Amino acid sequence: MTILQKLQSPAELKELSIPELETLAEELRETIIATVATNGGHLASSLGVVELTIALHRVLDSPQDKIVWDVGHQVYAHKLLTGRLAEFPTLRQLDGLSGFPKRHESPHDVFDVGHSGTSISAALGMAAARDTLGGTEKIVAVIGDGSLTGGIAFEGLNHAGHLKRDLIVILNDNEMSISANVGALSDFLNRKMTSDLVVRLKRETESFLGGLPRFGRELLQIARRAEDSIKGFLTPGMLFESFGFNYVGPIDGHRLDLLCEMLQNVKKMKGPVLVHVVTKKGKGYPPAEANPSLFHGVGPFNPETGEVQAGKGGAASYTATFGRMMVELAEKDPAIVAITAAMCEGTGLNDFAAAFPERFFDVGIAEQHAVTFAAGLANRGLKPVVALYSTFLQRAYDNVLHDVALQNLPVVFALDRGGLVGADGPTHHGLFDFSYLRHIPNMVIMAPRNEEELRRAMVTGLCHQGPFAFRYPRGNGFGVPLSTDPQPLEIGKGEKLRSGKDGVIFAIGTAVADALTAAVILSAEGLELSVVDARFVKPLDLELLTKEAAAHRFVVTVEEHVLMGGFGSAVTEALTQSEIQVPILMIGLPDLFIEQGTQAELKARYGIDSEGIVSLIRNFTDKN
Repeated sequence: MTILQKLQSPAELKELSIPELETLAEELRETIIATVATNGGHLASSLGVVELTIALHRVLDSPQDKIVWDVGHQVYAHKLLTGRLAEFPTLRQLDGLSGFPKRHESPHDVFDVGHSGTSISAALGMAAARDTLGGTEKIVAVIGDGSLTGGIAFEGLNHAGHLKRDLIVILNDNEMSISANVGALSDFLNRKMTSDLVVRLKRETESFLGGLPRFGRELLQIARRAEDSIKGFLTPGMLFESFGFNYVGPIDGHRLDLLCEMLQNVKKMKGPVLVHVVTKKGKGYPPAEANPSLFHGVGPFNPETGEVQAGKGGAASYTATFGRMMVELAEKDPAIVAITAAMCEGTGLNDFAAAFPERFFDVGIAEQHAVTFAAGLANRGLKPVVALYSTFLQRAYDNVLHDVALQNLPVVFALDRGGLVGADGPTHHGLFDFSYLRHIPNMVIMAPRNEEELRRAMVTGLCHQGPFAFRYPRGNGFGVPLSTDPQPLEIGKGEKLRSGKDGVIFAIGTAVADALTAAVILSAEGLELSVVDARFVKPLDLELLTKEAAAHRFVVTVEEHVLMGGFGSAVTEALTQSEIQVPILMIGLPDLFIEQGTQAELKARYGIDSEGIVSLIRNFTDKN
């Protein structure tokens, strides 16, 4: 039986020797690699923090002490050390373990995450609550260098430095490397500079100098400037010291002996402390070390070779179609620029960035800045396309409303992963974009039904003199023929795709194909349905909508979006205002945070695939 298999709780790590902990690290990596090779997941980031995770759980007393993980991509080792080894094969599966920290899974998961930059703010809130309630627990936030590019992380740092509460922030830096000389010096400094003796000596010296008559305060300032100068010369800690943090680092994040000793010392320090730990993404698995970007979020792969399994084939993905079209359009129009937030590959903009580096802007994990930056570009006559996952635009709602829509600036929002996204679960589903965008004045919202309509949506958006958002799903298109010169669509005009005498289905985006299939199935049962691709959530095609509703016995709306405030709500509002009284069945997702699972599994579970639509319409017509 392995050390990992024997482990019942993280408290048992305190009894293990450093060599045993190093063996445990190897076992954790083997388990993580084997599971992710089957299920897919965030591999490189989890492999990079194995030693750090072991050290944290050895030194701290979880769950009494609180560890807040930023984003949560890196928590696989944490899950394994906190009693979830038997369940680990269900990682990211329907009704299985989440790929992110989830409070309902374990008391060791103290905060649900999935979007980056939140750990410092959440941990500071916990620290302030601890002090208010008279607790003594340690609070630790673990944040990566990528997440630190987000504005909320700096807001948290600023407030933490102001409050001066006891708080430990671990900066997991997997971008920098430590040279042999600097690494050795840094290890020495941080082992000694965080010891009880040195911390007490520093505090007593400051007290002594500050208390000297006449020149004491001046001497204290000189001493502090000298210390800061040395730190600034040897380490990158000046930034964090300016926020009011004690800075410790950088330290090798794969040396368990150093990590454990350093954390034991830091645990005793007062006030906010930032520990700079340098790690290597993909550590211990050569394919992931060589290509950490590929193995950041990877599908199933061969663990022996690292070869990622081929996809199911078929048509190109919507993301790839978008990326190619961006290059085609930019070749013809020098005013087109592209903006993304640390998602160049994820949004399909690699080729654009290579072809037009001066017109491509990756702003880091800073969606608010991305949107307002785009507003500035549009203000001066450029045509910015902001490419984000739908779920991440939520973070910039005020910027969309105040900086883009209020000024009616021509910014195009390309929202990838609109709808259900699969195994990443509720933090990543793009199920709210219709709702949070359609009530904003001046905003146009479109959802193309296939990849050719996506290309036309892009042309339409870039021709429009105002804010324009279009959302498209994760996954492959249908392989429809692509025109050589896609033409813009008339804004607010839908398209009738099928005629039937009994009822009419108004569908949008990904739901159109399922609606057509459902209509064919029901036709064989004697129920004839028209199908309309609404194309636009806002503005709706009121002429087509009212004409079709008045000509049929009932109306059905279908969308891959929450029902509250979505497309079906918009149709119902429009028919009510037009005083058309007709029975309406709205099909979409309920007022829930939808769990993880494959897109097909989730569509079937919530009745928005073709079979679900057929069943719901049958029940509706039976009752009416």
